[in-house]
Amino acid sequence: MASRSILVGDLLHARVGVTAPARLHLGFLDLEGGLGRRFGSLGLTLEGLSTRLLVLPANKLAVEGAAAELERARAMLDRLARAWDLPPLGVVIEQVIPAHAGLGSGTQLALALGVGAARLAGLSVAPRAVAQFLQRGGRSGIGIGAFEQGGFILDGGRGEDGQPPPLTSRLAFPDEWRLLLIFDPACEGLHGAGEDHAFRRLPAYPEELAGRLCRLVLMQLLPGIATADLGAVGSAVGEIQRRVGDYFAPAQSGRFTSPAVSEVLAWLEAEGVTGLGQSSWGPTGFAILADDAQATALRGVVERRFDHHRLGFLVTRARNRGAEVEAQG
Repeated sequence: MASRSILVGDLLHARVGVTAPARLHLGFLDLEGGLGRRFGSLGLTLEGLSTRLLVLPANKLAVEGAAAELERARAMLDRLARAWDLPPLGVVIEQVIPAHAGLGSGTQLALALGVGAARLAGLSVAPRAVAQFLQRGGRSGIGIGAFEQGGFILDGGRGEDGQPPPLTSRLAFPDEWRLLLIFDPACEGLHGAGEDHAFRRLPAYPEELAGRLCRLVLMQLLPGIATADLGAVGSAVGEIQRRVGDYFAPAQSGRFTSPAVSEVLAWLEAEGVTGLGQSSWGPTGFAILADDAQATALRGVVERRFDHHRLGFLVTRARNRGAEVEAQG
């Protein structure tokens, strides 16, 4: 899996820093699988939310820092160390993407750890190989795409070869557009065994639904991004979110996971916002808006109007570049 380059001493660098960006998962296109591939994901890489860590020499394998991810990071690092015969490494987790919020925290942590450890130890390992080894990207390839390239990402679904889904399209997202993100810290999206159980219990995915979603993506969403047509993008994203959300409703108790986030999204829709929905299993909601002025104004309104829900709000933009990997020394 990995090939070792010529090292300086035991390690190639004094330390390696990795910043891995969060992403929105905007929906699955085809769970029917009649053409040989299942799922097919839409994703958008985000600025302003990331997992950041340092990998450096140590007396023994150790992980410290952000408490929310220590256990998961230690398990991943232990697997990598045994598989790659790593020298002693320390990992300092400086910042993490919120876990189980629909933002891709697990995949970005895995990729940051694997790529950072490989770079420090002088190993040549692609992010896609790290993801497969650490069992990330089983259904969706957009986390890998966000790490590698950023921007708006479409993957081609999972085949029968066991590989992470291939990326089939990557577009730069318009710089002037903004995302209003809505967080519900009192709620978690499905993950792990609960997610697996939900997929097993969902009804058959109608072929007609898959056809409609794929047409929306090919003939409206991707051209809308390429030409910076917010109306086309908002209309396509809104319809995809409604249709996919209704399909997943039995597993998440409604079109969207968080009732509070749902209330905010319903109000935004009534105000004329079309490009809105939930990322992955949620609870994080989003709205795509024309510019910073509109997004900032709407944030102020919803913060006041929905203060009783104790939600969090963030105005950010798409990130049209992948992770940052910086080697020092």
